[in-house]
Amino acid sequence: MSVSEIFDIPKYYYFKSGNDYSGSKGDFSYKIITADTIKCLTWHGKLCSMKAEIENEKDFENSEEGFAELIKWLEEKYKI
Repeated sequence: MSVSEIFDIPKYYYFKSGNDYSGSKGDFSYKIITADTIKCLTWHGKLCSMKAEIENEKDFENSEEGFAELIKWLEEKYKI
């Protein structure tokens, strides 16, 4: 079972191991960056995060609970 009903995102263990992840669905793009916290960026368009105009950015606790909050937040941003 995927951690998201909308996006194909790896389980928390992938991020706990220090990996970043990016993806898109249609024109909606996102990037999840792992550090002391887990940061999520969202934007519209096909440009990479370095060249895109970031529309939303939020930090979450680097824990399974924080990751679950990130997934919920990301899905809400997609539905807007």
